[in-house]
This record gives sequence, C-alpha cells and structure tokens, in this order.
Amino acid sequence: MNMEMLGGVAQLNSGFQTPLIGFGTAFLPQNKDDLSRAVATALKVGYRHFDTASIYGTEAALGESLNGAFQNRVVKRDEVFVTSKLFAGDHEDPVSALKASLKQLQLEYLDLYLIHWPINLKKGSSHPLPKEEDFLPLDINSIWRGLEQCVELGLTKSIGVSNFSCKKTEDLLSYANIPPAVNQVEMHPMWQQKKLRDYCSKVNIHVSAYCPLGSFGTYYGSNAVMENTVIKEIAKRHGKTVAQVLLRWGLEQGVSMLPKSYNKGRIAENFQNFDWSLTRDDHEKIGQIEQKKIVRREGLINSTTSPYRTVEDLWDGEI
Repeated sequence: MNMEMLGGVAQLNSGFQTPLIGFGTAFLPQNKDDLSRAVATALKVGYRHFDTASIYGTEAALGESLNGAFQNRVVKRDEVFVTSKLFAGDHEDPVSALKASLKQLQLEYLDLYLIHWPINLKKGSSHPLPKEEDFLPLDINSIWRGLEQCVELGLTKSIGVSNFSCKKTEDLLSYANIPPAVNQVEMHPMWQQKKLRDYCSKVNIHVSAYCPLGSFGTYYGSNAVMENTVIKEIAKRHGKTVAQVLLRWGLEQGVSMLPKSYNKGRIAENFQNFDWSLTRDDHEKIGQIEQKKIVRREGLINSTTSPYRTVEDLWDGEI
C-alpha cells in the first residue's frame, strides 16, 4: 500500500516524503494496551506516520505494536514513517541515543530524528522541570554534527529540529552540512506561526505541527483551542467536528499535523480530512483569532545556568 493512497504527503528536502497526518504518542496512556489498540486502529484507518520521543516513554509500546503489524502483514516497514526525538539529556552522544531508541522501537532505522528542544541537560535530569544544576552549556553545532552522523550511519533517513525559532533555524543553516528537513512546533489557529512558516517555506524546511488541537487533557495543554467559538461555528456550518476543522486548517497551510487520541472514533475522524475544504471566509475568520502560545516552557528559564534568562530569550522574541 503506497503512502500516497492514504491521504496527502509532503516532500522533504532530504528526498523523502512524510504523510500529512500523523499519530502523536506524547505520553503513555494508563496502560500500554490502550496504545496498542490505538495504533492498530490508526493503521486500519490509514495513518502511516507515528510520532514518538525518548522522553514520552512510548517508544517500546509503539515498537511492539508496529512490529506486530509488520509480522501480520498489515503494513510493511517501508510503508510507515516513524519519527522520534533526541532528549536534551542525551545531547553528548546522539548516535548512542538513537541506537537506544531503535532498540526500544525494534526498528533498524528511523524516518526522522529531531532535536527535541534547544537546551542541553545533564544525563538523568529532571523532566519536565529541570533543576538549576541540570543545565549544561548549549552547543547546537556539535549536537547537529551528531545527528548528521546518524544519517551517515544509516540510522535515520532524515533529521530535523523541534521548537526552533526562525533565528535558531537560521543559525543552524549557517553551519549544517545536512539541512534540517523538518521543524516540529506548536501550531493551531490560536498560535498560527505565520512568521516561522513563511521563513521555513523560504528555506525549504517542512513545518510539522504538534499540539494541533491544543493538547487538552495534558499537564501542558489547554482546552481553549477546542472551545474557540470561531472554530465551533465553522465546524457547525460544515457539519464537521472542531478537531477536523483545526486539522484541515493546518493541512491547508501545507503543514503536517500530529493529533493525539486514544479514542477509536476520534482517531478515525481526525484522519478523515482530505475530501473537503475551508472557504476563504473561514480562513479570514480564523486569521483574526487572538494569538496565544500554550507551550511556553517557563521551566527551561533561570538566571544562572540556563542559556535563556526569559521566555522571550527561549523563543527569540517570537512569542
């Protein structure tokens, strides 16, 4: 089964394609059986992109589910796109960190490996709130060299970043031998990332959206996106769910979307977004929504050991 038959794909600067709707696995549900069932449902519905990270604690359960699907010939390995991310406490040795992720995932290679956050921490640091003594000096150049080595060793097909501002991305491009293929960032109608999207488009970096539904129900999320009255009115007019409108909006910006749900019905609804469109009037109304970032990460700020003294420093004023 070809990825192109299962919804849209985006072309990456690495020469590979990524599916436009992925399945997010940020943080394990109460038990891994819930994740296994959700992955099985997602594969059946048509998802072919699965997004995880070493810090999520979902790599092993996702790997088990995918390998079961490979063995049962539900899909082949080259028909799925798997993304994972390098934890800030593993920046000293990205190759070893990726090998550990591959072991958890029971895979020989990743499709995409990302620097999760532009921060450097000691191994075994507290998460999500590092202590003052956990921070180390940040050298993105050397971390990126490690990711490039991962590509050279055949451990991942593409590499990229997450939570990078325009400025940090521009700095990276000034010394990267392999440019980042993807920048995965928070994006939804209440945080539309127009400046970043315009910049990434100009330099041929694909933008992927985490938190596309506002990550309601998580410790870091908000229900404000799902409860937005403008989005609710548009959903009602089209006979769609609020989540479908949020995801369709992102798809129409050329961004890949990574919704997370362990609910069978919502998993299917989130994927059913390739046979309808928003109107110009819808886009104008969404364009007027007041902007407010949800994932600010104040916990990465301090006045002594962090490279960032303020939230504005962390996001280079793009907040």
